[in-house]
Amino acid sequence: MNNHLHPKFSIITVTYNAGKVLEDTIQSVVFQTYRNVEYIIVDGGSTDNTLDIVKRYRDRISIVVSEPDKGLYDAMNKGIRLATGDYLCFLNAGDELHENETLQRMVHTLKGKELPDVIYGETAIVDEEGHFLHMRRLQAPDVLHWKSFKQGMLVCHQAFFARRELASDTLYDLRYRFSADFDWCIRIMKRAKCLHNTRLTLIDYLNEGMTTRNHKASLKERFRIMAKHYGWISTVLHHGWFVIRLFYKP
Repeated sequence: MNNHLHPKFSIITVTYNAGKVLEDTIQSVVFQTYRNVEYIIVDGGSTDNTLDIVKRYRDRISIVVSEPDKGLYDAMNKGIRLATGDYLCFLNAGDELHENETLQRMVHTLKGKELPDVIYGETAIVDEEGHFLHMRRLQAPDVLHWKSFKQGMLVCHQAFFARRELASDTLYDLRYRFSADFDWCIRIMKRAKCLHNTRLTLIDYLNEGMTTRNHKASLKERFRIMAKHYGWISTVLHHGWFVIRLFYKP
């Protein structure tokens, strides 16, 4: 089968003491009906049972690295360098591909002779038991462009599948502790020529809840990132929406 009809997906899970939530994540990848998948786990040197869980599925995992790192985004950069697929997906421990047929259904939405630079879709929010709570508040736009993120991160990072060629030259900026993914997606989109909306729910995102302090720090970083990409005036005008979201919990 031609490569554009059968792309290879590199799914990357970054872990650190994630034993309580990791197994469901692994199962959501290794039980995919679509087989052209490379699964990479980058562990930060866990001291709980994370690696014991990984060993149970070791024959279905392409690469396992366990060593100290400089944080989440440093580990993600390691994953990028290890990947060999056509597309990268960062699936956090606790998050899952929406169903066993997700990747197969994604591929079936691809048309034409050329692979898009970005494939994206929707995200469902689930509880620790995997029960559906609600769809993500920010919905993916029909047509995605790098300027779309002026309105916030309209596509969840996990539901944003980027071509590896773009990602390899666009590593996460380690100056950002909480929102490097926001910056990374914008930089990828700036270089992308074709962004494809699958119109599918791709990811089940674990509703862990972020601490208020981290959420505020994240918003401050996003302000800086937006100012860098969109300019100060535009950022100030749009930033009120982020403040509203900080205090409004529907």
